Amino acid sequence: MGSLEYLLAALSPLNLLLALAGVVAGTVIGALPGLTATMAVAVLVPFTFSMEPAAALIVLGAIYTGAIYGGAYAAILLNTPGTPSAIATTFDGYPLARQGRGDLALTLACLASVAGGLVGAAFLLLLAPPMATVALKFGPVEYFWLAVFGLTLIASLGEGSTLKGLIGGCLGLLLSMVGVAEVGGDIRYVGEFQSLLGGIDIVSALIGLYCVPVLIELVATPARHLDAMSQTAGFQLREALGLVSRAKLNLARSSVIGTVVGILPGAGGSIASLVSYSEARRASPRRDRFGKGEPDGIIATESANNATVGGGFIPTLVLGIPGTPPDAIILGALLVQGVRTGPTLFTDQGPIVYTFIWGLVLATVLMLPVGLLIGRFAFRSIVAIPKAVLVPGVALLTVLGSFAVHNNPHETQQMVVLGVIAWVLGRMGFSASPIVLGLILGAIAERGFVQGHLIGGAAGNIWGEFFGRPISLGIIAFIVMALLWPWWMNRRAGRRPAANPLEVAGD
Repeated sequence: MGSLEYLLAALSPLNLLLALAGVVAGTVIGALPGLTATMAVAVLVPFTFSMEPAAALIVLGAIYTGAIYGGAYAAILLNTPGTPSAIATTFDGYPLARQGRGDLALTLACLASVAGGLVGAAFLLLLAPPMATVALKFGPVEYFWLAVFGLTLIASLGEGSTLKGLIGGCLGLLLSMVGVAEVGGDIRYVGEFQSLLGGIDIVSALIGLYCVPVLIELVATPARHLDAMSQTAGFQLREALGLVSRAKLNLARSSVIGTVVGILPGAGGSIASLVSYSEARRASPRRDRFGKGEPDGIIATESANNATVGGGFIPTLVLGIPGTPPDAIILGALLVQGVRTGPTLFTDQGPIVYTFIWGLVLATVLMLPVGLLIGRFAFRSIVAIPKAVLVPGVALLTVLGSFAVHNNPHETQQMVVLGVIAWVLGRMGFSASPIVLGLILGAIAERGFVQGHLIGGAAGNIWGEFFGRPISLGIIAFIVMALLWPWWMNRRAGRRPAANPLEVAGD
C-alpha cells in the first residue's frame, strides 16, 4: 500500500495544478459529442513527454477520469452521449432534464462519478495484484457470455414495447456484422460500398443514432429544447445528496460492477454502465420509472463508468494489458517515460506508481467542485441558447467528431445515414438504445463465440468449452436470473404503484 510520503508527493502544488488542469480539460473535451476519452488522452499525451513520470501519469489519469464524467453533460442536456460510456446516462438523464430538472441530473451525475471513481481508485490502491489475476481467467467464451448478459438489457430498452426493443437489438447486431469478419476474414453486407469494409464505426454510429434525430427534432418543432424551472435552484446539492444517500446499495453495487468490468481487457465503460443500469433497474421497486427520469438510473451508470478508470489501470499496470482503450494510450506513454509495467512494478518503481494512484484519487476528488461549478451553468446555458445557434453548433460538432476519429469522410456519411434512419425509426416508436447496444455487444459476442467454437472444436469438446467452465456457468446463472427476475418481482409485488423519488425528496 502507498505510504504517507506518496500522498504528500501527490499533494505537491505542481501535481495538484496538473490534476486540476487535467480534470477541467477532460471534462470539457468529454462533454463535446464525438470527442471521446480516448481522443482526449491521445491528443494531450505528447504534452506529458517532458514531464516527470509520476506527474505525467497524474495529468493523463486526470484527463481520462474528467473525460469519462464529461460525457454526462451532452447525454443529459442533448440526449447525445459525449462518450460511449455515457450511453446509458441518456436513458434517465435526458428525461429528467426535459422535466426542468437538468441541474439535479448533473449534480447526481457528479456525485455518482466521484463515488465510483474513488471506489475504482481504492481497488487499484489496495487490491491491484490479486484483482489483475481475475482478468486472466476470462477467455473468449467468458466474453461471449458477458456480451449475452449485456444483451438481456435490450428487452427493457424498447420504450414500452419489448418487441420493438428486440427488433432494434437485432438491427444493431446486424450492423455489427458489416465489413470484414474479425475471425475468418469473411466479407459481409458490403455490396458495392468498399468504404464499409472496415465496418460501422462505433463513434460515428453513436453520434448518428443519438444526435442527428435530436437535431432534426429541434428543427422540426417550435417548442424549446429544454424547460428550466421557474426558480433557480443552484446546485440542488441537498436533494441530490438525499437521493444518493437512499441509493447507497445501488451506488456500491454499480461501482463494484464498473471496477470489475474495467479490469476485463477491452470491455470498457459502455458495457459497465449498461450492466449496472440493468442491475439497478431489476433490483429497484421503481423499475417502471426507469427511462422516465429515474435518479437511480443516473447514479448507476455514472458510478459504474467512472469506476472503470481505476479498474482499467489494474491490468494495465500489473500485467501490461490495457483494460480500456485510453489505458492503451497511457501504457504507450509509460513506455516512453521508461516505466516498465508488470508484476514487479509496485516494488521496483513504487514511488512512481503510488504517487500516481494517490494523484488519481485527488483528481477524482477535484472532479466534485469542478463538476458542480460547470454543471451549475451548463444547464441554464443550454436552455438559454437560441435554436438558431444551438442547432448549427451541435451539427458542426457531430461532423467534426465523426470525422476526427480516423480522418475518414466515409464515417461522417455513415453518421448522417444512420441518423436519418434512427429519426425515421424513432417516429415509428423504435428507440436508438437497443440498436446501439446490439452494435457494441454484437462484435464482442461474435468474436468470443467464434474463438470459443474453434478452441472447443480443436479440443473435441465444444459443449464443454461453452458450458463447462466455472466463470461461464456463473455468468449463465446471472443471465437466467436477469431474464426471470422482472417477472418474479412483478408477480410478487402485484404491480403496486411506486412513489416518485423526486416527490419524496422534497426540499
